Amino acid sequence: MRAVVFSEPGPSSVMKLVEGDLPEPGPGEVRVRLVRSGVNPTDWKRRQQPMPAPEITPGQDGAGVVDAVGDGVDGLSVGDRVWILLAQREKAHGTAAEYTVQATSHVVPLPDEASYDLGASLGVPAVTAHRALTSSEFGPSRLEPGSMAGMTVLVAGGAGAVGNAAIQLARWAGATVVTTVSSPEKAELATAAGAHHTVNYRDDDAEAAIHAVAPDGVDLVVEVAPAQNNELDVAVTKVHGTVAIYANNGGDEYTVPLRPTFSKNLRYQYVILYTLDDRLMRAAVEDVSAALRAGALRVGEDAGLPLHHFPLADTPAAHDAVEAGTIGKVLLDISDD
Repeated sequence: MRAVVFSEPGPSSVMKLVEGDLPEPGPGEVRVRLVRSGVNPTDWKRRQQPMPAPEITPGQDGAGVVDAVGDGVDGLSVGDRVWILLAQREKAHGTAAEYTVQATSHVVPLPDEASYDLGASLGVPAVTAHRALTSSEFGPSRLEPGSMAGMTVLVAGGAGAVGNAAIQLARWAGATVVTTVSSPEKAELATAAGAHHTVNYRDDDAEAAIHAVAPDGVDLVVEVAPAQNNELDVAVTKVHGTVAIYANNGGDEYTVPLRPTFSKNLRYQYVILYTLDDRLMRAAVEDVSAALRAGALRVGEDAGLPLHHFPLADTPAAHDAVEAGTIGKVLLDISDD
């Protein structure tokens, strides 16, 4: 099979396309013939870190068809359409390949009406968004229609992949969604995703605009850039609100003003998937799957998430596109299905 590998950390040029042996599933595992692989910021960031194994195939997310099943597998069969999440969690070989072997906990049925493009776009963005949306002390621990009714959610950077998923999931759960953007074009994408209100923080008084929607403050902030946005987050979050931080865009450190923060009983929740408790992961997969079956999750320009396709051989260019901040979702085309 063809797979992209690298054997030393560094820039995208360390990756190469090779021919390798077809992996066989062990007990509790399935082999998936991949159709699409999703590329996330975590992929290029991990590529630049110390090597946990002599050779690595990148890629956390993907979608395809089960083509072999190991012993003791229940609930998945040869021919099933599936999506994959956290393919590299404690593994060296991910989804930038024609086939991947995964434990069944990382493989989820993909409804017939959902495209492989959509399936490969779930994983990291949707599960991250779910954890952020369910981390509020007074919010729901699970997402379903109506579970966030009466809540107002602020999504920072609504044109990104996680922001897009957070908008769609929060709206499906009944929340009023406000998102900050940096341009009219990104405002259009956030609106297409389902945001009720957009605030261009470069042109508008963001604090005043958010308070115009939520006079008492927002219940929850889904935050991508705390170093830049924490002052605004503290100003617009209500008493007993939550700021859920899932990335460090714009800086690795931020200062928390104590008096304004503890006077609101404010809560900070940090979100990373690699150390997420399995119970929370299962809940996310179940809720994302329910939203998927309901048609609440979409991709493409009309869903606020433009798709950018690269062939497997161009994985280095795909990584570079994500690192450069390409707006939308970058996908690797593994096969023509």
